[in-house]
Amino acid sequence: MLDVDGEEPQLRALASHYAAKGGALWIAGADGAVAGMVAVSPLADDGTWEIGRLYVASGLRGGGLAHRLLDAAEAHAACAGATRLVLWSDTRFATAHAFYEKRSYLRAGPIRALGDRSHSLEFRFEKPLTGLVVRALGAAEAASAVRQLAVILRDCVEAGASVSFLPPLPLAEARAHFAATAAAVARGERRLLVAWLAGMLVGTVGIDLALPQNQPHRAEVQKLLVAPSARRRRVARALMLAAEETAAEAGRALLTLDTRVGDAGEALYRGLGWIEAGTIPGYALNADLSPCDTRLYYKRLGGG
Repeated sequence: MLDVDGEEPQLRALASHYAAKGGALWIAGADGAVAGMVAVSPLADDGTWEIGRLYVASGLRGGGLAHRLLDAAEAHAACAGATRLVLWSDTRFATAHAFYEKRSYLRAGPIRALGDRSHSLEFRFEKPLTGLVVRALGAAEAASAVRQLAVILRDCVEAGASVSFLPPLPLAEARAHFAATAAAVARGERRLLVAWLAGMLVGTVGIDLALPQNQPHRAEVQKLLVAPSARRRRVARALMLAAEETAAEAGRALLTLDTRVGDAGEALYRGLGWIEAGTIPGYALNADLSPCDTRLYYKRLGGG
């Protein structure tokens, strides 16, 4: 149910409404009719802007029009100095949620009740828009990140990464891995960090806290992944530094990890002060099923 004059009077003059807020509105046309729209406006003085009114006519969905509209709104906000974008989406719009997550927005914060005639409830989604940003995710964010992190995992495995999977990795299997990871985050057994670069989710690393009872001081760093298209942009370094800080905040003083001998990550780990502990011959398999050696590293936090 929609009570325009009682609940949404701005619908009578949307362009003027968003212009008065310092924002903008776009429409898309097809066959002489309005086929879609999107709006964006500043929300706070800290560089946060809000995406709104993203709609596409039902018969035109799935053809890329929503992406074109959101591209225009995001580009306008970035040019105007926005550093973070937020949006709200009805809890019933599962297809829209998948679209926003594909665009690297993650669900965050509490559900909002609009108090309208339809008793609408909305999820909040957000993402950083500029620069390289790394953040540890909460339970809702981790669940919201599953789709995009699965794509990153699949692409990294296809590119030759040695991260416990062999190519070709089905996307469903990659999603199942990160769904389990999100559940572990919700239980407090794991920390999951992700990296955005220029508004796109491009990397992740996990910290396993669910270790044996006699090792409460230790955590294991796992699944350092950077999308192939975002490599050599210092993303992996930023993720590792954030992982160390996050582990320290969780009360861990010793970190461990393992990596295939000869992988590019070894130079990164050594450069960050990780210490080689030894090599296990034939520990894992390469994509061609040939055995490969694995090297163990550790690092004490806090200068210990």
